[in-house]
Amino acid sequence: MRLMQVFTDEEGNLRSEAMSDEHGNPVLCSRAIAARDALIEQLCALPPIATALDALIEHFGTNAVAEVTGRTRRLVLGRDGQQRLERRSASANVAEAQCFMDGAKRILVFSDAGGTGRSYHADLDAQNQQRRVHFLLEPGWRADNAIQGLGRTNRTNQASAPLFRPVTTDVKGERRFISTIARRLDALGALTRGQRQTGGQNLFDPADNLESDYAKDALSRWFHLLYDGKLEAARFGDFVERTGLKLENPDGGLSDNLPTIQRWLNRILALPIALQNSIFEEYLGLVEARIEAAREAGTLDLGLETVRVDSFSVLSDDVLRTDPVSGAETRLVSLEVKRQLRPLRFKRLVRMHEIGSPQAIPLRNARSGKVALSVPARRLIADDGAVIERRRLLRPLKSANWTLDALGESLWEEVGVTEFSQLWTQEESAAAASPVTERVHLATGLLLSVWKRLPGDHVRVTRLAAEDGSSIIGREVLDIDLAKITETFGLKGVSGPAPAELGKLVLASGTPQPLASHDALTIKRSLVGGEQRLELTGYAPERLDWYKTKGCFTEIIRYRTRLFVPVSKASSILPAIAA
Repeated sequence: MRLMQVFTDEEGNLRSEAMSDEHGNPVLCSRAIAARDALIEQLCALPPIATALDALIEHFGTNAVAEVTGRTRRLVLGRDGQQRLERRSASANVAEAQCFMDGAKRILVFSDAGGTGRSYHADLDAQNQQRRVHFLLEPGWRADNAIQGLGRTNRTNQASAPLFRPVTTDVKGERRFISTIARRLDALGALTRGQRQTGGQNLFDPADNLESDYAKDALSRWFHLLYDGKLEAARFGDFVERTGLKLENPDGGLSDNLPTIQRWLNRILALPIALQNSIFEEYLGLVEARIEAAREAGTLDLGLETVRVDSFSVLSDDVLRTDPVSGAETRLVSLEVKRQLRPLRFKRLVRMHEIGSPQAIPLRNARSGKVALSVPARRLIADDGAVIERRRLLRPLKSANWTLDALGESLWEEVGVTEFSQLWTQEESAAAASPVTERVHLATGLLLSVWKRLPGDHVRVTRLAAEDGSSIIGREVLDIDLAKITETFGLKGVSGPAPAELGKLVLASGTPQPLASHDALTIKRSLVGGEQRLELTGYAPERLDWYKTKGCFTEIIRYRTRLFVPVSKASSILPAIAA
């Protein structure tokens, strides 16, 4: 606020100092004082920013929200629209919690202070047995507290498990806090449970943990792309000036001692929000590119996955190995699993996306007749800085990301909104009509001693949890690997997949399999003309006519005759050949 005056020191340099009058009083700037008063006037005219708790109560009303926070006083809106101070007794928490469990109040807000020792799950003995939707807001930094809070709505003797929804804003820097919770939940789960299941109960995606090996490797690559000028969000000099990070050697070149992921994330939080979001979009593109590559290679460790089913029954139970010291057994269990498919409803799809807009394009597959909604997906960043644009195809039962190049070469075509809605509704009804029965094989029991002897191409540890509370945990074994396990462990009575199922399994796994017949036949998956085919190798040339009579066909490719089995008829042709 004080005026400054310029003077010359003894060495002739210009300096400035605060002005004072002849009585030694500071001289104030009238323009600065006027600007300050105007700013204070504007700030005082703005409406107060309510906390999340007060905003919820103000929006839904005290008659709908049960507050279990331990507050002794709170501001509430009266019928006249004016705020008033309400005092709460020590027993208010107990009464509010009971109102929620009885169904008198549909919304419950609880905190660490007010939720100690209480349960809010859909208890079978409570009147309110509706499924809980647990919004995780302001979870803090302590993972053990987060697990305790989540456990209050997910307990035994419940009608249904809750749906957890972490709440974040569109400020990408906030991923810093979600990352810390995800990492600490993973570490806490590994320590307290002694198993590969994360403490987060698969609440977070692998891309949420920005301190994983994938994220650290992506950050190293991000620094190199930044230095090479291949990023759009920021330039090297500007980024260094804004963050104060030392990224360059004194003699030039990128430093070998780059900042850690934690330090980089903290400096990113100090940047303007628009710049934060741009940097994070490119960085997360690098992270997801690595995770997608690991997922496609089958090396992505998702920990223990819990799959909820309607019911399962044991078809066979064979001993693979018995430990000579402890007597513990490793068993191969074959199960028949029944589960009801829960497709994405069209009504919900309409609420999620504006169908027919440039952002949500309805598609139909010219070959299968199935429909999908194409919506934007985060683009990937290759290691050379190339941008890979993607779209996400939402379907009634699944969704997947497609690159624009792959989507352009596919048979997906744009379709009208009316036809799309009709076809989607038909698929939705057909999927929900009847439960699906599947056959699942699990290696269970003492697995450590035989882990490396099990087929390593598909490593997935799963817990099957049925509606009646029964569960089983083990490492999944594919049908196509049964023959290998039978040979490795010398099992009797355990056979590989039937010839009728062999074609479907080879197409799904890509693993060649021998076909029992008079010839040394092997069936494999081959890409010909942009489509996947089933090819027979090792056939006898003099028996080509016989194979054709069974339904096979030949094609000369690069001057060589190749034998194929029609995919649509493989279930009937392969048993005839193997007979």
